[in-house]
Amino acid sequence: MAVLALLFLGCAPLHLATKTITGTSPWPSWFLGAVARIVGVRVRIEGAPVTPHSLLIVNHVSWLDILIVGGSVDAAFVAKDNLGHGFIHWLADQNGTVYVRRTHLKGAKGQAQDIAKALEGLKPVALFPEGTVGPGSELLPFRSTLLEAANYAASDVTIRPVALDYGPVAADIAWFEEPAKDNVLRILGRKGVLSVTMKLLDPLPRGDRKQLSAQARRAIGDALGFKSDEASPIGQGQ
Repeated sequence: MAVLALLFLGCAPLHLATKTITGTSPWPSWFLGAVARIVGVRVRIEGAPVTPHSLLIVNHVSWLDILIVGGSVDAAFVAKDNLGHGFIHWLADQNGTVYVRRTHLKGAKGQAQDIAKALEGLKPVALFPEGTVGPGSELLPFRSTLLEAANYAASDVTIRPVALDYGPVAADIAWFEEPAKDNVLRILGRKGVLSVTMKLLDPLPRGDRKQLSAQARRAIGDALGFKSDEASPIGQGQ
């Protein structure tokens, strides 16, 4: 934790200065990748490189997912509008996070349009359609509402499923039904290297958001060796 604090104190001034001078900054992505390595994560990437204007549909297992995806492909994220501590919000702001209110169903169209607008920038945008972290042993149901962004986005936007494969330790790493503080301290105290494969899967065609959701879930489930059961008993009604 001391090393992480020193890393932040070194990166923050450089990021703010670079952003002020040039309007953009590579430091958030570098910071996320460096934090991942300090925690012990080693990422192996499979698949064609991510291009600008890409919507990444990613399975969600742990807070480590943010470090892995952001540090590996310089992605911005779609996140709930209440991240808790103000410092966490500030960090998310620096990486171009798009905020949504998942309980505000009447505003879903506007939120999808906000995601589509973010895709006009060079950063890929990563979306966790499960809406929360899963158990690591199976996928939660995918929520299709925000995937409507794919149909509002410009024609050059690429839609790609991404499977984060933690291998045999996925269930142990998963931040599922565990208090946040307990999970963070447990992961930080974990010994050894954590090998993760980030599988960049083939692009999906545009179409009905529910069809797109089903296709993405099936592709990610297949890549992880899961039974892609659309009627998963976990996460229903949440």
